[in-house]
Amino acid sequence: MARYLPVRACLFASLFGVATSLVGPAPAFRHARSPVVRSVLAEPSVASPAELAKDFDLKAYFAQKVAAVEKALDESLTCTTPETKIIVESMRYSLLAGGKRVRPVMCIAACEMFGGTEAMAMPTAVAIEMIHTMSLIHDDLPAMDNDDLRRGMPTNHVIYGDDVAILAGDALLSTSFEHCAVGSTAEGIPAERIVETIRRLGEAVGAVGLAGGQVMDLECEAKSGVSLEELTWIHTHKTAKLLEVSVAAGAVLAGAAKDDVRQCETYANDIGIAFQVADDILDVTATSEMLGKTAGKDEDTDKTTYPKLMGLDGARAEADRLYSEAIDSLAPYGEKAVPLIAIAKYIVERQN
Repeated sequence: MARYLPVRACLFASLFGVATSLVGPAPAFRHARSPVVRSVLAEPSVASPAELAKDFDLKAYFAQKVAAVEKALDESLTCTTPETKIIVESMRYSLLAGGKRVRPVMCIAACEMFGGTEAMAMPTAVAIEMIHTMSLIHDDLPAMDNDDLRRGMPTNHVIYGDDVAILAGDALLSTSFEHCAVGSTAEGIPAERIVETIRRLGEAVGAVGLAGGQVMDLECEAKSGVSLEELTWIHTHKTAKLLEVSVAAGAVLAGAAKDDVRQCETYANDIGIAFQVADDILDVTATSEMLGKTAGKDEDTDKTTYPKLMGLDGARAEADRLYSEAIDSLAPYGEKAVPLIAIAKYIVERQN
């Protein structure tokens, strides 16, 4: 359908010229939800957001945003009494252990795309990274994935024990909601936007989100013949939901319209699945040193992955397809979408 748009636009322009000569100029075109048509009519030679993203300096963008995120993360957790020293230390150990910080940066980028600021998004960006860190601590436990290495360092339970690691994860989850509420209120964000953001965070981590996806993942480990549909359900909830809420929350905080928030959800869901496909590919093709975690573990445990079901080439093609669909969802937002498009490209092409 999209390939016929320029032809239709030209036809419309011709008819519009004839009509204008007969009846005079038409009233100003004021529909707020037709950015694609307007760009074709008014600026036919302007590069697409995907083309603009090719020249976007994502490395410099990430360096600036991640520096701000790291500072905010460090300031978000402090020990206020001697009795909480161990649990706060355990929380900080994993929260400040590095990482790509993709989710908080995506939250900030989405907020800025709709006219918000980095400061408006930062409390929620930090909250999302707290939730993500909680999920990593719990995933690494012997009862789950039983990993001893995360981001090139011993996992939380290896340092602090299973008991403290579980409680540190629990505390990060509860602290995330508090941090989002208190920080967003301090930034003067309207209460209804904060409530909606907290609702979305709760949904993303609950039974129809991260936790539900993890349970399904555990169930499928003991099952033979896991289908592509089941695998996609797992990672739509276990992986994509947190990316989805990162982008959607940024849009909500900036005051984006509901239709725009839905576009963001579509983008993030597609790129969230692509993230997992890329992760599965790297487990096959990268080394432990490159990944900062144990490589080849999926194959060793006979876990169902996208390369296992689709083959390596098929999985790469699927990641490319999901990337294309994701950036199509952002086409209406033009140059403002470039950071999110560049991040999407990085996600499918990353090497660790």
